Amino acid sequence: MKSKTWWVGAVLAFALVAAACGTSDDTTTTAAQDTTTTTAAATTTAAPDPGFEGLVLDAGGCEYGGRVESITAVDEFTVVFDLCGAHPAFLAQIAFGVFGIQSEENLEATGGAPLDNPVGTGPYSLVEWVKGDSVVYARFDDYYGTKAPHQTAVLKWVTDSAGRLLELQSGNADGMTFPGPEDYATIEGDPDLVLLDKPEPNVFYMGFTNTFAPWDDVRVRQAVALGIDRQRIIDTFYPVGSETASHFTPCSVENGCEGDSWYDFDIEAAKALLEEAGLGDGFETKIYYRDVTRGYLPSPGNVAADIQAQLKENLNIDAEVVVMESGEFIQTSSAGGLDGIHLLGWTGDYPHVTNFLDFHFAETNAQFGDPFPAIYEPLKTASQATDPIAAAPLYQEANNAIKELVPMVPIAHAGSAFAATAAAAGAYAPPWGQVMFNLWDNGTDTVVFVQGNEPISLYCSDETDGESLRACAQVVEALYSYTTTGDVQPQLATNCFSNASLDLWTCELRQGVLFHDGTTFDANDVVASFSAGLDASSPLHTGNSGVFEYYDYLWNGLINVPGDS
Repeated sequence: MKSKTWWVGAVLAFALVAAACGTSDDTTTTAAQDTTTTTAAATTTAAPDPGFEGLVLDAGGCEYGGRVESITAVDEFTVVFDLCGAHPAFLAQIAFGVFGIQSEENLEATGGAPLDNPVGTGPYSLVEWVKGDSVVYARFDDYYGTKAPHQTAVLKWVTDSAGRLLELQSGNADGMTFPGPEDYATIEGDPDLVLLDKPEPNVFYMGFTNTFAPWDDVRVRQAVALGIDRQRIIDTFYPVGSETASHFTPCSVENGCEGDSWYDFDIEAAKALLEEAGLGDGFETKIYYRDVTRGYLPSPGNVAADIQAQLKENLNIDAEVVVMESGEFIQTSSAGGLDGIHLLGWTGDYPHVTNFLDFHFAETNAQFGDPFPAIYEPLKTASQATDPIAAAPLYQEANNAIKELVPMVPIAHAGSAFAATAAAAGAYAPPWGQVMFNLWDNGTDTVVFVQGNEPISLYCSDETDGESLRACAQVVEALYSYTTTGDVQPQLATNCFSNASLDLWTCELRQGVLFHDGTTFDANDVVASFSAGLDASSPLHTGNSGVFEYYDYLWNGLINVPGDS
């Protein structure tokens, strides 16, 4: 059997021959995948630059425990990802906007922190981020794909859904995120508005951090799991189409619902567990949340109040509700710094079970305190399984361990929607990825979209919140992306294909693409962008928080982390 070193050499030789022969770069055959891979638009083909010096990100082996051994720019328009094991979800994962490609020059100029001045290849360039008000974009006239029919796009934010709807009704906005369930009928009854179904896989959950008492006792966590009437929350606060979560991952995601269903509501069993833990008289705690409406949590304040009431009524637990600023809440909860219950959720980023389970329950994730080997070990093995049927028993094992150990309580898989004016042609709400404003046409020179909160930063390699990701997506593109219906498609790559064992992926890049600063996109931009996120020793590994959560969790750990052997 030939080694992967041979494969890299063969790829380099093929790439040079193809370029010399003028091979079209909109070829989209994809080995070992049955995913649709249509491209955006054809571009010109250039001869290879004999003076090109390709960057290499080299982990020096796989002993560090992560997924990436090396990423190599073998020529101007070919990048090879040499992985430490099979990665069947590779295409879906690299389509996630967090892995967007920044200009190498801009990364260096900003010291790895283009927090409010990203330079990408997307349909818009950034004009201005008016803090506290809006993000303003200008159409990028040199864009290779579908150009915006308007000159300007504006992203605004209003925390409450009623306020966002008012912006839509008054004509100040063309589209909005997540109307409240109580407003669905109003929107559907207004001939000037359209309710856009958003069939997104999501979950809302109550999280615990097991490094704080009493959450270090599994009996207490199990008691809360049994003592909350989750169906009451769904019936009271969620729109039609929502369901009580049987598992953390929605069943629409393959292998998401392997294993036993979640606990039934049982107050007596819950009280018995608290007695066993020496807390039969109850205790005091806090409920932390951010006042941001998301698809998975349409009425955050009301849900927090209901959980507070249920904890008191059912279990004699006195919980103080604490509202936190959105960015602080995300960063503190992600670091495992909240000593009570935190209310959070998740909207699927790419169509694979690893996106739900591996992010939240990985060995490196501190959100729920000390990670559980009984959960993360089968998940790590399952993530490399090339056959979903073979992986199913591993996901069953992990889901059963989640139920037994209760790092969180899954509450709801929410039905959700966006809304738009009837005049906004092309308006849509994607199941995966972010809504792209260049596909909307309201017949004027400016399109305005309003979401629930301000972005934390515009460098989304180091962000996790949807408000930031939506803002970044208009400017920065990844190697792959999602269609309006959620299929994976090539974007800055024209094709990525693997070897038979799915541990070596070769990406052929789109040629003739320009960044907004006029520099030309090439393979070094890909390696530089991934190095900034993955390599903890890189001078560009700066970001906003410096945590780079998605790079850490979804690639099974960062490279060159201080203290690692």
